[in-house]
Amino acid sequence: MRPEPGQVLHFSEDPTITVFEPHVAATAKHAEPYVWAVDHDRAPDYWFPRQCPRAMAWAEESTTEDDRLRIIGDEQRVHAVEYGWLEAMRTVELYAYRLPADHFESFGGYCHVSTRTVRPLGRPERVGDLFALHAAAGIQLRVLPNLWPFWDRVTASSLGFSGTRLGNACPRGQAHPVFQSESRSIRST
Repeated sequence: MRPEPGQVLHFSEDPTITVFEPHVAATAKHAEPYVWAVDHDRAPDYWFPRQCPRAMAWAEESTTEDDRLRIIGDEQRVHAVEYGWLEAMRTVELYAYRLPADHFESFGGYCHVSTRTVRPLGRPERVGDLFALHAAAGIQLRVLPNLWPFWDRVTASSLGFSGTRLGNACPRGQAHPVFQSESRSIRST
C-alpha cells in the first residue's frame, strides 16, 4: 500500500473520515495544527496498528558495511515489534486515505503536513495483511521480547532509523508478560 504519483497517504483505523482538519495530535511535539501524511518511501512506517510501538532501521549511503551486517544483516530495511503486538498486527483493520500531494509540504524529511483542510481523493482503502505487505516490500519484520536493545544499537549506528509509539513499548529490561511467563515455565522444567 503506497501512494501513487501526486499523492500522499494517511493511515487510520477509522474508515469513516470524510475530511481532514488540521489539529494538534496528542503525541505532537509541535504546537501548530497539521494534517499529517506520508510519501512512498515512508508509507511502510505505518503498516502497523496505530498504537503499536515499532523500531525501524535501513541502510543509507553513509551506512557502514559493518553496521549493516551487525544490525540488519543482508537486509536493506528491518522493522521490529514486540511479541505482545503480533495479534493486533494480524487482526487490525487499517485503512489508507489517498490525499493530494500538492496540499502538503515536506516536514522534517520523514512526513508531509498541511495547514489547511484536506479532502481524500476517494474512499479509504483497506490495507490488508500487514505481514504480507512487509514480505512483498522486502522488509524484514523482527519480533522481539523488548525493543530497547535493538533501538539502542540502531541509534548508535550509521543506519537510518525511525521509532514510532516507543512510549508504548515494554519498559527497558522487561519482556511482554506472555513472553516472561513462557520463559519462566521453560526454565522451571
